[in-house]
Amino acid sequence: MPKSKVRKKTAYTPPANKNTAVKVRAQGPSHPVYLAVMFGLMLLGLVWIVVNYLAGHKIDFMAELGNWNFAIGFALMITGLLMTMRWR
Repeated sequence: MPKSKVRKKTAYTPPANKNTAVKVRAQGPSHPVYLAVMFGLMLLGLVWIVVNYLAGHKIDFMAELGNWNFAIGFALMITGLLMTMRWR
């Protein structure tokens, strides 16, 4: 049986035009107001839901909203939670 031909491979050469690395400026800690708003939104959402459970039927505008109170409370808490992703 004849021997198979061996293929020659050329050596890999990287492209000549390489992009230079861009230095990223180090960012400092978050502003204290950002932290206050972040924790405030989470706490406000929690308070909204607790007030809805305890006295939602006695407060006129909360009684009119009905089950939308849960959406409002959870939206506030989720907004505060999403802000934690940018917290440094």
